[in-house]
Amino acid sequence: MNRLAHETSPYLLQHADNPVDWWPWSAEAFAEARRANKPVLLSVGYSSCHWCHVMAHESFEDQATADYLNEHFVSVKVDREERPDVDAVYMEAVQAATGHGGWPMTVFLTPDAEPFYFGTYYPPAPRHGMPSFRQVLEGVQQAWTTRRDEVGEVAGKIVRDLAQREIVRQAAEAPGEQELAQALLGLTREYDPQRGGFGGAPKFPPSMVLEFLLRHHARTGAEGALQMAVDTCERMARGGIYDQLGGGFARYSVDRDWIVPHFEKMLYDNALLCRVYAHLWRATGSDLARRVALETADFLVRELRTPEGGFASALDADSDDGTGRHVEGAYYVWTPAQLRDVLGDDAGLAAQYFGVTEEGTFEHGRSVLRLPQTEGVFDAERIASVRRRLFDARARRPAPGRDDKVVAAWNGLAVAALAETGAYFGRPDLVEAALGAADLLVRVHLDEHARLARTSKDGRVGPNAGVLEDYGDVAEGFLALASVTGEGVWLDFAGLLLDQVLARFTDPETGALFDTASDAEQLIRRPQDPTDNAAPSGWTAAAGALLGYAAHTGSEAHRVAAERALGVVKTLGPRVPRFIGWGLAVAEALLDGPREVAVVGLGPDDERTAALHRTALLGAAPGAVVACGTPDGEEFPLLAGRTLIDGGPAAYVCRGFVCDLPVTDPEALRARLAAP
Repeated sequence: MNRLAHETSPYLLQHADNPVDWWPWSAEAFAEARRANKPVLLSVGYSSCHWCHVMAHESFEDQATADYLNEHFVSVKVDREERPDVDAVYMEAVQAATGHGGWPMTVFLTPDAEPFYFGTYYPPAPRHGMPSFRQVLEGVQQAWTTRRDEVGEVAGKIVRDLAQREIVRQAAEAPGEQELAQALLGLTREYDPQRGGFGGAPKFPPSMVLEFLLRHHARTGAEGALQMAVDTCERMARGGIYDQLGGGFARYSVDRDWIVPHFEKMLYDNALLCRVYAHLWRATGSDLARRVALETADFLVRELRTPEGGFASALDADSDDGTGRHVEGAYYVWTPAQLRDVLGDDAGLAAQYFGVTEEGTFEHGRSVLRLPQTEGVFDAERIASVRRRLFDARARRPAPGRDDKVVAAWNGLAVAALAETGAYFGRPDLVEAALGAADLLVRVHLDEHARLARTSKDGRVGPNAGVLEDYGDVAEGFLALASVTGEGVWLDFAGLLLDQVLARFTDPETGALFDTASDAEQLIRRPQDPTDNAAPSGWTAAAGALLGYAAHTGSEAHRVAAERALGVVKTLGPRVPRFIGWGLAVAEALLDGPREVAVVGLGPDDERTAALHRTALLGAAPGAVVACGTPDGEEFPLLAGRTLIDGGPAAYVCRGFVCDLPVTDPEALRARLAAP
């Protein structure tokens, strides 16, 4: 066992028995490099990364390779999900030097943590124009021993270049109608009308862009925006990227048609998409959207919830195919023969319904289940029986590995998704699951100074400080939970986190946001990325939570901070709308108000109060906040001065410092919230 045996990250623990003498990222590792006068090999990956596992097996488990590394390098292993700041800084260097990036990321550093040579996956032998990993190690070692001055010059130049790089300058104000219309036009140009989604292969679920489209439609009535969202959601739900038996989405599709996924399942994808489909149902009443939202929520609770109440980070793409070999997708794919073994006479029906062919849609004659039939009538009870039997049979296969690390930001996303989905569909168990995760975040991740830890595992907090996305996404989850439960304590917790954002993550001169706190470990560059990728950036997540908190409380400081942060969306939205979708969604909320809804009633057991509360939650007005309680309740500022009407419950809707007359009828409230 090496030094990684004492870590909490499942990814690092996977490498604890490597013959490589790994160090975790630490000051001690770089001190050892200085003492021994050795370069540092920085290897960054994550537990559900297929090629990370491949390189580990080929190189890091190989004794000869390990011996060479141990003699000539100080080797540092980083879980990118645990240290997104380290990953971001060096990935920026890799992309600047090579024009591309990815994981595993392989970077060689001086003992001062300055990078001088870069790469990603290296094979054990030369192939496809790539040198072998051993050749790279020998080349770096030779340069280190014979051309040290040159190495130092290269490293210094790279660090200087990184320091001089700026994010695109943000505008002085938030985007308006013109910028959001330009963003919509840009998305329309990149939209794939035949298959849904944007761009070509590989195709990623555009969760945050879909939220923008739904909000834009709700605010403006633009049918084109809604149609892009509807069609994309249907294509994904009918494709192989969606698990047709167990619910939940894979990371991405390797093709343009959503047929063959990269099979890993990530918490953040599924939390975001669960919420998207719930919001799509709210906008359209679609049965498909309802089914997918609930199945994805059930997947989260069934397969990712940890014993402590949080949610695990991911399920691996690979699993045992029954022969002892770990194969990508083995858990999920089927052959006609396997269908016959499980279903007997119903195998033909299943093959037709799920698109299973003799040739296969994946490798070696195996097929990914999907729903290719858009026409025709199938017996619903018979199909339900087929799905149930296939699901039970699949459960007997060796399951993919699970990364049990609880990441604060992604759990915040799950809290928001489960709270809203549970409220919309009358599933209190889902709201309870959201409360359990929120409770874990408060008990384990939040310290007495309202500072968040990035991760925990088995109820034990990890050593790394939370980054901006942790504060933004957890605050977003707490705000959603406050609206759904009527428990003002979650609003208070959100406020504590957002005060940290204002104090430690915000540039007081410009209002720009940094990914790490002002008192965090100093890397070669302080990371600062406003673009949304697989999940909302910390920048846009914080902007959305700041805006929601300001709507709840009337705090001018939080609203001004949100508006200043959205200046970057004014700059980037018209240019790269696919990569700032959550920022655009937050901008829609700002343009709509956002609306503030206060429901005063006779307590949670009163049916009329519950009806008004549910109607308020189902309002599609972008970013609307909801407070529910008794008259003059102290839990929510929005309830101050609100009274019952004729002794019964009432709803008050305000927007832009102006309030409408209260309403007592759910239909009247629905109309009030639907008005542009």
